[in-house]
Amino acid sequence: MHTLEQLKSGQLNGIKRLQLSDGLTEFPLEILELADSLEILDLSGNQLSDLPAELSQLTHLRIIFASNNLFTHLPDVLGSLPKLEMIGFKTNQIKTVSEVSLPPQLRWLILTDNAIEVLPNSLGERPRLQKLALAGNQLRALPESMGKLSNLELVRLSANQLTEFPEFLIKLPKLAWLAFAGNPFCKHPSSLDSVPAVSSQSYSLNQVLGQGASGVISHASWLNSDFDFPQEVAVKVFKGEVTSDGYPHDELEACLQAGHHNNLVKSIAQVEEQDYLALVMELIPSSYYNLGLPPTLETCTRDTFPEGFELPISQIDNIMTQMIDVFNHLHDNKVCHGDLYAHNTLVNEQGQMIFGDFGAATIYGYLNEEQQQGIRRIEARALKYFIDDLLTVCAKQDVGSEQHSRLTNFEA
Repeated sequence: MHTLEQLKSGQLNGIKRLQLSDGLTEFPLEILELADSLEILDLSGNQLSDLPAELSQLTHLRIIFASNNLFTHLPDVLGSLPKLEMIGFKTNQIKTVSEVSLPPQLRWLILTDNAIEVLPNSLGERPRLQKLALAGNQLRALPESMGKLSNLELVRLSANQLTEFPEFLIKLPKLAWLAFAGNPFCKHPSSLDSVPAVSSQSYSLNQVLGQGASGVISHASWLNSDFDFPQEVAVKVFKGEVTSDGYPHDELEACLQAGHHNNLVKSIAQVEEQDYLALVMELIPSSYYNLGLPPTLETCTRDTFPEGFELPISQIDNIMTQMIDVFNHLHDNKVCHGDLYAHNTLVNEQGQMIFGDFGAATIYGYLNEEQQQGIRRIEARALKYFIDDLLTVCAKQDVGSEQHSRLTNFEA
């Protein structure tokens, strides 16, 4: 984090990344003096409502973040920046995105949690676009021009006002991660009776085990003797607001619709009280670890792994056998996970796998047969990318083996 004083005194000359969060109501024009070097500008957490036309002087700018501000429109000046490829304006009050506001090199557009009703046709003229996050807006339809986005890989459309499934999505050649729950066209019977409803007094929360966009997972002690549950459980308490993936209640329903599978986190109870939504799960043994790390700004949609991490091909093959079984189980139950990644997968030293995080999951059994098959094909691409990512950490002595060749040529 930098300060306005550092900027104004010239201390930051030559830097590539600037982060200012200082209650700003106006764009500090001193930022323009960094034009020769600045590549990443983070103005999140201020009170900005516009950007000046002079921003076009930042000809080296690749990434701009301005989440949690007061913008009511996406600034047109962004469209004039020749190298700008990533825009993050999450949690503003944006209603309009003009035809000229999207830069030609756009690769990653995050407009989650705004009030956008219409997207410009020019969105379909951004051929490099790979990642598009639009959950929590007021979109009633998508521009048909988006059917030309041949490099689009990840789309988040949950918690909007879409009245029908956007048909062109199933024809996009690279789309692999899709979420669309919480729209008016999403009509499905409730799965909420598949596990018992309990009171939040049934357990006491202990230490936090982890947290994500949709909630906090804690270790908990089970107190309610009416249920024959383990003494130690995990409880995910959902955040109340829209997340980058959609509504917490849709995540809960998808978890329950998915049902029981040995390689899925096991849900055993649910809590729904005023302003409190939670899922009680079996505790995952501490011997399990995250298989991968989330994508970076550079990899965009593809997972990363710790430096030096590698797996023998036999273990990769074992993990894949389990993941393919999970994939088939989910789609037999008409659940699209939407986030099939190594970073949502836990494994132990024996190669046993547990898959979780249903934040982007969508129940889709109400769609027509062609659309359902299209959804399955989309997630099959994610499964293929999952395999490809794991093969990048295959032990060198196993590269070229029969198992390696079989997985390299795998088609879901």
